[in-house]
Amino acid sequence: MPRSRSDAPARPVAPWVRTRLRTAPRAAASLALLVLVTAYLAAALPRAVDRYETEGLRHDVRSAAPRNSVLELTTQPPAANLKLSRREELLAPDVLRDQRDQVRALLPEPLRTDPGQSVHGIRTVERVTGTDPWLPRPDGLPPRFVLSAPSDLTEHGTLTKGRPAAGTPRAPEAVVTAETAEALRLKPGSVVHVPGGITPEPVAVTITGIVEPRGPESPYWAVEPLLRTPSLTPVVGEEIRHYWQAALLLSPASAPAVLSTTGEPEVYFRFVPTSDHLTGRDVDRLSTALDSASSGPDLVKMRAVVGPTAVLTTGLDTIVDAYRSMRGAIAPVVAVAVFGIGAVAAVVLTMTGGLFVARRDGELALLRSRGASLTGIGLRLLGETAVVTAPATALAVGLAVATVRPPDAGSGGIPLGPSLLAASSVALLAMLVLPVRAVVLHRRPRLHGGRNDLVTARSSTRRAVLELTLLVLAVGAVASLRLRGTSDSGDHLVSATPVLVGMIAALVLIRVYPLPLRWLARPARRLRGAIGPLALARAGRAPSTGMLPLLALVLALSTAAFGGSVLAGVADARDRAALLATGADARIDGPVEWTPLPEGLVASVRSTAGVRDLATVQIEYGVTLPSRQGTSTGPMSAPLVGVDPASYARLTADTDLGPFPAELLASTGKGGAGAVADTERVLPAVVSSTVAERLGSTPLKVVSASGTFRVKVVAVRATTPAVPGANFLLVNGADLTHRATTTLLVTGPVDGDALRTVVKAKSSTLSVAMRSEGRAGYVNSPLQSGAEGIYLGAIGAGAGYAVVAVLLSLLQGAPERKALLARLRTMGLTRKQARRLLGLEALPQAVLAAGGGLLVGWATVPLLAPGIDLFQLALATTPGLAPLGSAPLRADPWSLLLPALAVVALTGLAAAGQAWWAGRRGSIEELRAGDAR
Repeated sequence: MPRSRSDAPARPVAPWVRTRLRTAPRAAASLALLVLVTAYLAAALPRAVDRYETEGLRHDVRSAAPRNSVLELTTQPPAANLKLSRREELLAPDVLRDQRDQVRALLPEPLRTDPGQSVHGIRTVERVTGTDPWLPRPDGLPPRFVLSAPSDLTEHGTLTKGRPAAGTPRAPEAVVTAETAEALRLKPGSVVHVPGGITPEPVAVTITGIVEPRGPESPYWAVEPLLRTPSLTPVVGEEIRHYWQAALLLSPASAPAVLSTTGEPEVYFRFVPTSDHLTGRDVDRLSTALDSASSGPDLVKMRAVVGPTAVLTTGLDTIVDAYRSMRGAIAPVVAVAVFGIGAVAAVVLTMTGGLFVARRDGELALLRSRGASLTGIGLRLLGETAVVTAPATALAVGLAVATVRPPDAGSGGIPLGPSLLAASSVALLAMLVLPVRAVVLHRRPRLHGGRNDLVTARSSTRRAVLELTLLVLAVGAVASLRLRGTSDSGDHLVSATPVLVGMIAALVLIRVYPLPLRWLARPARRLRGAIGPLALARAGRAPSTGMLPLLALVLALSTAAFGGSVLAGVADARDRAALLATGADARIDGPVEWTPLPEGLVASVRSTAGVRDLATVQIEYGVTLPSRQGTSTGPMSAPLVGVDPASYARLTADTDLGPFPAELLASTGKGGAGAVADTERVLPAVVSSTVAERLGSTPLKVVSASGTFRVKVVAVRATTPAVPGANFLLVNGADLTHRATTTLLVTGPVDGDALRTVVKAKSSTLSVAMRSEGRAGYVNSPLQSGAEGIYLGAIGAGAGYAVVAVLLSLLQGAPERKALLARLRTMGLTRKQARRLLGLEALPQAVLAAGGGLLVGWATVPLLAPGIDLFQLALATTPGLAPLGSAPLRADPWSLLLPALAVVALTGLAAAGQAWWAGRRGSIEELRAGDAR
C-alpha cells in the first residue's frame, strides 16, 4: 500500500557540528592552528630530549681516550706446573683467537664491540732489560723492553723494511716501529738479548722488520702508546737519570717465548666498545652490564673460557657515571623551562576557549532559556572542538615524528609513547575548555547587563582557598629548591617553582589592579578632553576573566627572563673559565716549565695586527714557601710570578682578575745579577689568601731559582691572570736575580693563525693558547647544546604565546569596542582620538603585565639562585680543565627589560591596528536598530 504524504519521513535537520564549522570557519581554523602548533611542541619536546641525550651518550663514549673506554680481559698464562710444551700449545694463535671470539659473544647487551679493533695476545707485565752493550744508554742505564705479541699486526701496520716476524717459541722473532728503531738503533737482523727466567741463558729476540702504524691514533695503538713510541723515562735519586723504554712486537708464533723471560707474562683480550647503537635510555642497562662483566655472573662465564684468574678492567663505567651525573644536573634546569612554557601554553588554550564562550554567550543563553540541558550543550560543544582538535593533534604528532628523528637510521626509533601522551594532553585540554567553561557559566540563569569586571568583582571562598594553596606550594617549592638544589631530577615541584611564583604574582596583580585605576581616575578628570578619563573607566570595566591574559603574559615574561638568565649565566661561566685558563686574549708559553722565550719574540708579537697590549711574565712553579710558624707547619709551594707592574696592572684591570695599582709593586732597585749576594732585600708581593695566611705580615725569606730574597705581603687577591691556580706569589720581575721572560699575555682581538705564524717563526716548540678557542672547547657536548636549544625554543615559544595572549585579549572585547567607537564617532570622535582611546585603554593592563613579569623574573632569579648551579650545563665536558668553582645563576637585565618593553609596544600596536580597522568600516552596521550592545 503506498504511503501517504503525511507518512513520509521528516527531512533531516543539518548536523550541529557541520553547521557550526560552516558558519565560523575562521574560528575553527584558528583553533586548529593553535592546537597544531602546541601539540607539535609538546610531541617534539620528549623526542628532542631523547635525541640529544642519545647523542650525548654516544659522544662521551666515542670521544673518550681509548685507554679509558676499552674493555680489557687479562688472565694468567697456563700454570707453571704444566710441561712447557703444553703451556705453549695453550698459547697457540688459534687457541687465543677462539677464546677471544667466545668472550666477545659473552659480553652482555647493550655492550657491543668493534671486531676490527679487537686485539688479543700475550705480553710481559714487567719490563725486561736489554743486556746488549750496543743498545743506547743515555745516563748509563740499559733500556727496558715490553715483549708483546698483539694479533692482526699486519692489518694495523705497514712493513717498510725487512720481512714480517715468524719464528718459534725457541727462536722468537719480532718487528719494531720506525720510532722505536730510530731511538734504540735497531734494524732488521739486530738481535736483542733479555734475561731468561727458566734457564740462565738469555732469550735472544731477532728483529726481522720495521713497521709504520696505520692510524696511530686508533685504539689498536693508542691504548698502549709504548708499542708505537718509545719513551725516555727518568729515575729520581740523588740526580735524575734516564733510560729508554720500548716494545718488541713478537709474532703470534713466537708469543710463548715470553714464558721463558723474567717479565711476568699475562694473556690479554682487548675489546673496543661501539656506541652507534646506544640510546639515552640504555644508561642503566649499560651500567648493569658493566657491573656484571666486571664482577658478576658474566665474568664467571668468561672465566670458564679463559681461566679462573681472569679480570676485566675498563674505564667505561666511569664515563657512563659521568654522563649520568651530567644529565642529572642538566635535566632539572631544562625542566624549569618546560614547565614554564607548558603553563603559558595551557593558559593560552584556556583563553581561546574563553574567547569562544564569550562570543557565543548570547547563543548559549538562548539555548538554555529554551530548555537545552547542560549535558546536551556540553556534548555538542565537545563535538565541535573534537572534530577540529583531533586531526590537528594527529597531524602534529606526525610532523614531530618526521622532523625530530633519531641520530641515525640504524640506532632504533625514539619511543612514541611520551609524544603521544604530551600531544593527547594538549588535545584534551583544547577539547574540554569550551564545553566546561560554557557549562559552568550557564549552569544557572544569569541577569543580562550585569557588570562583570575587575573593579566590581568579589572574591569567593573557593578562590581564596585556591590562592592560599598556590602560595603554600610556591613557598614550599622555593624552600626545597634553596635547601636541596636541583639534585633530584624527579622533583617536579621544584622545577615548577618559577611557574608557581609567576601564578602567585599574577593573582596579587589582579587584586591590586583596581587600586591604581582609582588613584588615577581623579586627577584624570581635571585633564582637558574626555579621552583620558574614558580610557581609565574602560580599563576598569575590563572583564574579570582578564586574569588569564595577565597570567599568560606574566608567565611568558618570567619564563623568558629565567631562560635568558640561564643562557647568560652559562655564557658568563664559559667566558670566565676561558679567561681564567688563559689569563688574557692569548697566551704564549714555552714547551716545558721555566723555558725562556727567544729574543725578539716580544717585539714581533707586539707588532702583530690586533695586539693592543702585552704583559711579559716570568713564572717559576713549585717554589717552597716559608711559614710564619716556622717548621711546625707542613710544606707548601706556590708559583712565583715576576711581572712588569705597569703592563700587568693594566691586564688585571682589563680582565678583572685581581686588579691592583702598579705602585704596590714598586721596584727596590736591587734586582739583576748583582743581587745574588744581597739576600736581605725585601720585595713587596701580591699574594693569594692562602699564601698570605702562611706568610703573615713580617718579611720572610724565599729561596728560588729566580733568586733569594725576602717578601712582604702588600695586597691579597683571589685570582691573577698569569696562573689559573688558587695560590700565587706576585713580585716585581725587575727585582729578581735571574730574570727571564717565560710567558707572554696578549690583549687585543688578535687572529690566532697570524699569532701562531709569528711565534713559529721564532721557535716551533712554543705553544699559543687563544681565549676564544678555549671558550669554544667548553661547548662540544650534545647534552649542553641540546639543553641550550630547549631553552632557546622555550624563550621563542613563550614570546609567540605572549603575542597570542595579547591578541586574544584584544579580540575578546573587540565587538564592544567597535560598537563604542561607532557611537562615539557619531558624537564627533576623530580617528586619531579613537586610536588614543583604545591605546590608553589597553595600556594599564599591558603595563601591569610587563611590570609584573619584570618583577617576577627579577625576584625569581635571586630567589632560586642558591639552589641552581649552572656549572654542569656550562662546563660539563671539561670540568677538570675549567678553573671555575661554580657557575651561579644571575639576573640578566636584557632578558628582563626587552620582553617587558616588547609586550607594551605590541599591545599598543595591536590596539592602534584595531582602531584603524574599526575606522575603515562605517557606523551603520554597528548601530543597527535593536542591537543589544
